[in-house]
Amino acid sequence: MNFTVISVVVTLVFFFSIISFLASRFRRCPSNQILAVYGKFATGGSVRCYHGGGTFVWPLIQDYSYLDLTPMAINIPLRNALSMQNIRINVPSTFTVAINTTPESMNNAAVRLLGLGAPDIEKMASEIIFGQLRLTVASLTIEQINQDREKFLEAIRNNIDPELRKVGLYLINVNITDITDESGYIESIGKKAASTAINQAKIDVAEQEKKGAIGAAEADKEKRIQVAAYNASAVEGENAAKANISIFNADLAEQEAKAAERGQISQQKAFAAIQRETALAEEARLQAEQIVPMSIEKQKVEIDADAIAQRRRKEAAGEADAILSVLSAEATGTQRVLDAKAVGYQNLVRACENDPKQAATLLMVEKIKELVAIQAEAIRSLRIDKITVWDGGNAEKGSATANFLSSMVKSLPALHDIAGMAGVELPKYLGEVGAQERQIEPLSDSDGTK
Repeated sequence: MNFTVISVVVTLVFFFSIISFLASRFRRCPSNQILAVYGKFATGGSVRCYHGGGTFVWPLIQDYSYLDLTPMAINIPLRNALSMQNIRINVPSTFTVAINTTPESMNNAAVRLLGLGAPDIEKMASEIIFGQLRLTVASLTIEQINQDREKFLEAIRNNIDPELRKVGLYLINVNITDITDESGYIESIGKKAASTAINQAKIDVAEQEKKGAIGAAEADKEKRIQVAAYNASAVEGENAAKANISIFNADLAEQEAKAAERGQISQQKAFAAIQRETALAEEARLQAEQIVPMSIEKQKVEIDADAIAQRRRKEAAGEADAILSVLSAEATGTQRVLDAKAVGYQNLVRACENDPKQAATLLMVEKIKELVAIQAEAIRSLRIDKITVWDGGNAEKGSATANFLSSMVKSLPALHDIAGMAGVELPKYLGEVGAQERQIEPLSDSDGTK
């Protein structure tokens, strides 16, 4: 029994020793580090890298170490780098690099960076970045570097990242703080770009203001046109509504008249029916031979009276429509004559340079012929053969006959007096009236002949 207990105890001790040994040789890898196991491997190779998880490290034939994945910020104060245009520029920048976690990069880092401290790794990366950054600057012009920063950064990545991957690093970020040059070329480019942008902005502002003014004017024009159109449509609608109201009122009056007429006819028919019933009752009492002819005659008289009344109503309605049509036509004609005269007078005043007095004078001149004809007609109507003139023989005062004729002619209204009553002054070529005495001047032509 003692042998059995001893065997169990030995087995347990051996088992726990194996477990303790295996546990002591298992190495875990944190997420911010890379576990590099180096030594002899059954499948060949000199190093195995693990990111996360863990593995067994056998004593004597294998060992392990850790590579830090913390990013490193490296300042690169690049100065006097020669560009494609042979202009030296300063490109101060900051590069952020770290060990990559791809299998190839981890293997390169384990081979080339294992055992180096952070300062040594930064120094190695700085040398690589300096050389490749100078090469990148030399392949670009100042305009490409200064204006197209995205293209410049892409060129930096394309040149630097492959070189860093060779040692197990990769480029996380590039930050260019400022690009300057000793000759002031970049500053001149900036001033030129600023001036161009300002001038273009002024042009754009002026163009937008012009478009705004044009748009406002067009909007105002469209608004006025639309308002005028809506006002005209409203007036047209009001007139149409008034016309419809008049038509509806006329129809209503006509329907009321017809209804009244039908009511009267119905009353008369009802009365006739009552009379007929009475006549029938009376006929039963009296004699049918006497009452029936009288009833028929009565109905005939009533029908004739209704027909005469209907005909008179229709004749009266026709006469009223005819009178209304004549009066409407006369009103329309008078309105058109007055409109034509108004347009003619307006054109006449416009032709006289908006001088109403000259226009009135022209109208008066047109009527002179009629006035002269009226005066001539007045003199012609006198029967000279019936006039007897007694001459007193007073030669100093002239012949009585001559004085009579002169007085008779002067008794007719002078043209100038008639024009003066109308508030119109006739032209001088039609004669003048003196201040002390009115005398008749013969008409003269334009050359002075009478």
